[in-house]
Amino acid sequence: MEIEDLLNPDNVLAGFRASSKKQALQALSRHMAEQVGVDCRDAFDGLMERERLGSTGVGHGVAIPHARMKGLDRIVGLFAQLAEPIPFDSVDDQPVDLIFMLLVPEEAGADHLKALAKVSRLLRDDRMCEKLRATHKAPALFAMLSQPATNAA
Repeated sequence: MEIEDLLNPDNVLAGFRASSKKQALQALSRHMAEQVGVDCRDAFDGLMERERLGSTGVGHGVAIPHARMKGLDRIVGLFAQLAEPIPFDSVDDQPVDLIFMLLVPEEAGADHLKALAKVSRLLRDDRMCEKLRATHKAPALFAMLSQPATNAA
């Protein structure tokens, strides 16, 4: 599984503006609903339900909100680089400025975990995150995100 399997250029947002986690998840759910034809409210409700289990703010300014959804036939992602960091109840109590959202078919099983692992590995790379924060054009962000993984393990 590669990032391009999860993400397309229309689902990469640069300079995204939100003032709170809830507002960000609402707006990103709306965007995803327009792009992939899911119900906006269902997407938002699923994301908020997952946040109630524990924050998807994984630290270092990164969040990976995700939810299972009825009616999806594949895993879909959205990346947002925020114009200003927002509080996200992250594990390190730091605000978030990079969000990679995943919506997953209800029956995805192991593929859900593979997608989360792929995104997590990508965004654990401090150099990658620095580059993503320094870039302000969506096409350039997509190009960075979809680069083949290097062998620097």
